[in-house]
Amino acid sequence: MQLLRRGDRGTAVVEIRTMLRGFGLLTAGAPGAEDQFDLDVEQGVQAFQQRRGLITDGIVGPDTYRALREAGWTLGDRMLALLVSAPMSGDDVGQLQTRLLELGYDPGRPSGVFDDRTEQALRAFQGDYGMASDGVCGPATLRALRQLGRKVTGGRPGLLREQELLRRAGPRMRGKRIVVDPGHGGLDRGVQASGVCEADLVWDLGRRLVGRMSATGMEALLSRREDTCPGEAERAAFANEANADLVLSLHTDANRSMYAQGLATFHFGNGSGATSTVGEALAGLIQRELLTRTAMLDCGSQGRTWELLRLTRMPTVRVEIGYLTHLGDRQKLTDPAFRDVVAEGILVAVKRLYLLGQNDQPTGTFTFSDVLAHEIGRNQTQAI
Repeated sequence: MQLLRRGDRGTAVVEIRTMLRGFGLLTAGAPGAEDQFDLDVEQGVQAFQQRRGLITDGIVGPDTYRALREAGWTLGDRMLALLVSAPMSGDDVGQLQTRLLELGYDPGRPSGVFDDRTEQALRAFQGDYGMASDGVCGPATLRALRQLGRKVTGGRPGLLREQELLRRAGPRMRGKRIVVDPGHGGLDRGVQASGVCEADLVWDLGRRLVGRMSATGMEALLSRREDTCPGEAERAAFANEANADLVLSLHTDANRSMYAQGLATFHFGNGSGATSTVGEALAGLIQRELLTRTAMLDCGSQGRTWELLRLTRMPTVRVEIGYLTHLGDRQKLTDPAFRDVVAEGILVAVKRLYLLGQNDQPTGTFTFSDVLAHEIGRNQTQAI
């Protein structure tokens, strides 16, 4: 879709104004100004973006428009069911997922997308309640959901499930399946500055990371080929079909200011309490490990609702490694030795995640050789 920003006019702007008013983020404009994207609209969009875990740039792009549309649905507004070709999404789906979680069923984290896992949880609820187990959330199912009290109280069952799965996975790297997702690719070159191209840098970094992970016994998969650029939904579908344990998405950033610089990590988080607890933990580990090793500026670890983060069923972290528009960051990223340091840091952060604090070492001191020795030593011990 065409990006909408301050100064634009047209029927699309009328739609945006109408939605913002519905959310209480915009008052009625002056007569004749309904099709104008003015300062009030920009501020309303920024407030909405902040609520929804989006970048607060005041610009209505695909992610913000999708979120605006989805925010207009409330549970009960429509029947909900699994549509394979075009999955239903919206706040009503997220409310259904949250309610099922509260009742002890497992639709996954409340992503707001009606997938097969949500259908299975809904069917299980319907069967337990003596209803037709058709996986459709209609009037009868809604009445049943509203009548029942919670089976789980005093906690967040979705987060507990993620943590328990991590504990059961054990500390070994061997056998774990990781999808490494180099951003952009093919004709989409991503950020370009002074002849340096994001797609090429993250492809090289992804290959280095896959090589190190494979050496530990992990099954590391690249989400794309060098000459292709799947969409975010396609990359998420690839990870889900592969039944990956983790997804690591690699990017660099850009800014109109030549002074913008630094490292940031992102995990799923919708700004309203729903988050991937393991994704958040891994994002924090990667952030700390890379900051210690690279001395880059700390831009923080944050929750977002970008497509890849919310559509993947497993913990997913997006790493934004510097700004190509910043001279210092760009010089670092073009150095192969620096990319080796980043690959090692990410690998060590993944190892720390699975160690759960046991037999760990101070941040920045764990090396690739240490990880290999830990894996080989453990394997030899088990063989004996």
